[in-house]
Amino acid sequence: MRGCLRVATARGRLAASLLILEEALRFQTDSHADLPRAGAELPPPAHASGAGTAQLLATCTTVQYGWQQVELWNDTYPGWPAQQYPGDGRDDQTGQRLTFFGAAEPRGSEFLIYYAPGWNSGAHAVPLLPVMDANENVDREYADPDLAGSGTCGAYSGPRTGLMQYLSAADYEVFAVDFANPHDGNYPWAQSIADVIEVMRQRTGAVQVDLLAWSKGAFAARVDVARVTPSWGRPHLKDVRKLILPGGSNGGLDYTFAHGTERAPLIYPECGGTLNGASPHTDYTSDGQYVYHPELSIYDTGGHDIYAGQRQMLARWDGVYGVDETQQDWYTTYYGGQGYVSDGYGIEYAIDQGSLVSRLKSQAILSAVSTYLLCGSDPDIVYFYNENRGPSDGVVFAESSLDTTGMPGPVQTALLSGDNHLQLGWEAAAENTPLGWLGN
Repeated sequence: MRGCLRVATARGRLAASLLILEEALRFQTDSHADLPRAGAELPPPAHASGAGTAQLLATCTTVQYGWQQVELWNDTYPGWPAQQYPGDGRDDQTGQRLTFFGAAEPRGSEFLIYYAPGWNSGAHAVPLLPVMDANENVDREYADPDLAGSGTCGAYSGPRTGLMQYLSAADYEVFAVDFANPHDGNYPWAQSIADVIEVMRQRTGAVQVDLLAWSKGAFAARVDVARVTPSWGRPHLKDVRKLILPGGSNGGLDYTFAHGTERAPLIYPECGGTLNGASPHTDYTSDGQYVYHPELSIYDTGGHDIYAGQRQMLARWDGVYGVDETQQDWYTTYYGGQGYVSDGYGIEYAIDQGSLVSRLKSQAILSAVSTYLLCGSDPDIVYFYNENRGPSDGVVFAESSLDTTGMPGPVQTALLSGDNHLQLGWEAAAENTPLGWLGN
């Protein structure tokens, strides 16, 4: 598309056209001529242990929702796991992000870096990186909360500008990261976050950056900052000053398992379901027949492991708040087995397949990092079956979100009485509170 400078890659991205040449000439004369050209490689990141570089594949300057530009990057580090996506396209990239990535199901090593207006001219010394939630994008979360309409921002309607514009107007240098797979594991997300931080440092000259990471993004950001590294990954730098975690599940969550089959019809295609969310079941009844969809389950089973990132955030809360006994198959959904209309392995089986909650609590964030926990206390999210077993923001228990275990450095917490989980990205108090924490 016009506004994108793209080069050929191993996947056949060809840019030999008059349009691209014209755009390249125009690009070299604009205010960002100091940026690396598409196809350039940064030096091996300082956090890398071994071969591998972050390679710039494309630069796009025609961007929606108030962003100034977007870059497509690929991490060529050899250990990246192969991506898995549901076969029906529910996890695919759409809209302008599909254009930027150039594929509906990109490699997991690819990521987009969004640049807000003023990214290279802010008055504050430390740049800021907002990180997205699962099944989301930075446009909806940080630039246009009411983008998708129909109450997707946590209320019946919301503003058409978001935290990006708010912080940019306050003279912060704001970037954002969009991941190739909106439901990928937290290890790949953390590796991409580390890559983006390195790019930000080289772009701005800053020694450190601040992270503001929402929900699942908060979990992945903590994986990065706590240097929780997979066998295939890399250790990370001490390059984060402040870590702000709105709606993070620091103590884990069990929402997926705690409400029986309530979400099953929204997920299973035989019931008309299209929800891109992990199911606690491998089988569900449709028209009187069990249908088997291991690819839509939270488990590593049947050759599928698509929702590992959700499994990594699991922890049991039944001993604190019980289980929602109003829903069908509530017992077998949580504890495993075949119920009246569903079958699954249960939460303990899923936890044993790779929850990272205990590891994050025991592998502490560096004491030099200041951590800030932001939680809502309104459990009412429109058009959503809310977490109703105890004090929560509708998804995450307040006790989990405000859990400071593994945070030895300075910690501040805030509980916003009027906000639910989705409002933490745009409601006035949810914007003003991080602004006060960021400082200079």
